Amino acid sequence: MALPPEKVAELKQIIHTQLAQMDIEAHIRGVMDEIMAGQEPMDRVSEKDMIEKLRKRGIVDDIMNNLQFCGTVPGEKPAVRFTDLENDISHGLVKKANIDPSRRYLYFQIHGGKAFMDQLMEEDAGQMSTSSFTLHLHFRGQRFKSRPVPCACEPAFSEGFLLELHKDGAGDAGKMADMGSMLSLCDPIHIVLIKTLPMGDASIVTSNFFEWRSLLAAKNGRMVVSIELKGTGPESKVPIGILDAELELFPKVKQVLEEGVVRTQLNLERSQQAELNRRFLEYAKHWWREFLNIKPAHSDRLIKIFSLDENSNYRPVCSYITPLRAGRLLDSPRQAMRFVSLLRYEKQQALGGGDKLEQWSSLHAFLARNKGDCEDHATLLCSLLLGFGLDAYVCFGTKIKGAVHAWVMTISADGLVTFWESLNGHRFVHEPINPMAPPMDKRERPSHPYKTIGCVFNHQSFYANCQPSDRVEECRFDLQNGSLWKSMASELLVSVCGPGCNPLWPSPPPLCGSSIDPPVVSNDLEVQLRKLVAQHRQDQGLTTLWDDQLSYILTPALAAYETERVTGVTAGNEEFQDAVRQAVPEGHTFKGYPIQFTHRNARKIFVTCLKAPVCEEIINCRGDQIRLAVRVRIFPYPESACATWIMFACKYKSVL
Repeated sequence: MALPPEKVAELKQIIHTQLAQMDIEAHIRGVMDEIMAGQEPMDRVSEKDMIEKLRKRGIVDDIMNNLQFCGTVPGEKPAVRFTDLENDISHGLVKKANIDPSRRYLYFQIHGGKAFMDQLMEEDAGQMSTSSFTLHLHFRGQRFKSRPVPCACEPAFSEGFLLELHKDGAGDAGKMADMGSMLSLCDPIHIVLIKTLPMGDASIVTSNFFEWRSLLAAKNGRMVVSIELKGTGPESKVPIGILDAELELFPKVKQVLEEGVVRTQLNLERSQQAELNRRFLEYAKHWWREFLNIKPAHSDRLIKIFSLDENSNYRPVCSYITPLRAGRLLDSPRQAMRFVSLLRYEKQQALGGGDKLEQWSSLHAFLARNKGDCEDHATLLCSLLLGFGLDAYVCFGTKIKGAVHAWVMTISADGLVTFWESLNGHRFVHEPINPMAPPMDKRERPSHPYKTIGCVFNHQSFYANCQPSDRVEECRFDLQNGSLWKSMASELLVSVCGPGCNPLWPSPPPLCGSSIDPPVVSNDLEVQLRKLVAQHRQDQGLTTLWDDQLSYILTPALAAYETERVTGVTAGNEEFQDAVRQAVPEGHTFKGYPIQFTHRNARKIFVTCLKAPVCEEIINCRGDQIRLAVRVRIFPYPESACATWIMFACKYKSVL
């Protein structure tokens, strides 16, 4: 049976998108270059010859291997799903997987968990948990996510993850890793366990780095292990549960390494890493003494050289930043800033309250949890801006009210300094003032919220502020001027914080594309909000009549609001205002209220909207010929982040 024209067009678009993601044109150009280098006349090269050369390179097989057929509905054709090559995330290994026999894989199976004592105490107290556990894995640029399972003392994990063992070099990525190559792969498997509460709040249960290379000495390349998981933060030394796992190499290995060889390699790596850390610590102590010798009062400035991660390990702050490319998921630095600002902000509190808990998250843990502190947001934004080629740094200092804060700074080729606030997406151009000038009028004061700055840093630079004043508005950001900023040795920083220098500070994971279908989820949320409004008005003895056309013409306004948040430019406002005038009859009044959320919980949204006086007035509107409208527009971003724009509106006949 022939497909309808619209399905054919949709299929063509999917194939075109997949070919673009694989950059098929570059591969074709490479084949043509080979032909030209061989001085073979182009008119003698047929289409068949071109396809054969692409097949020998494995390009055709790669395209076919990325065609996966999902479950079908009776009477319908199977749906075709393409795997995103740049940002791949798996939801568990399916029964049939595309395995390239020329490459080496590690099959990592989780058969269940046990001894999760916190859940046992809840069960003993008679509390039926409706929360869930989700496992997140990261290994050498590959990310995986398990299905959620109910929280229990023995959670029923049953997952398999196929991890590719490849070399770092692009030319060697397609070759099968031998025993020597695998022994040199020092990257551990990063396991992050997330607990999600019924209302959607997520917390990190454990962040565990699992050393898998003992498998290389196991019989037949297969090993069963029990992985002890420990807590995070103050509980980082406390066991919280065990994962039962099984590891196996594919294809099967004929010979394995001796256990002593593997142990010697691991011990050698640990000793080398310990020596690097010791050298950097000695250097940091000497550097700090020199900084205090410049001016003893410098001891009061916020100079952050080390910080605690979620496992309570001290790490140089530069190790949290790595240039990160978002593939095709983000198109510009400003869109990257918008994405980071949509990730939820949560200030870590010390156990029992009191002061803020110092805990910077590794990037994988931050993305798995989908929320974090200001330092997590700032380091992620800085990494993305570096990936886009900007000269970016994380700034560490205080805000106007004295709270410790981290934000991002970029310096243009012309020396223009711009501050980027990663929590809300605002940008500020820095213009230093003369401290000897007369006091400024309130209207002339800096618009940014920053008070002092102690240091700035990125993945290969660290500068401490040694200017007479650390007030932001008085600082000059000529980082190469040694009288203004004291720098650390870049070579030493790179040797300690660079890629692959420390297995516990792995390369950043790729961003994951959004799984949200904007039209579907927008419509679903809009239907839920309509029901809540109608029920709310019914409880007050009011009827509800909806104007679908008025609801529809609110869409351009929501699109313009999001565009303005990304670019800072307002567009399409004139057309929206004209459409409203056309839709509202003479003698009628129009009221509208837009609001933006970072979640899609209809009831929480409705409760928040009722707290706004203008929105509450619209929802409870009374009068003659009342028509209500609501429009929802969801803008998806990577990592399931989304901007949920909602506009409530009404029109009614004015009574004099």
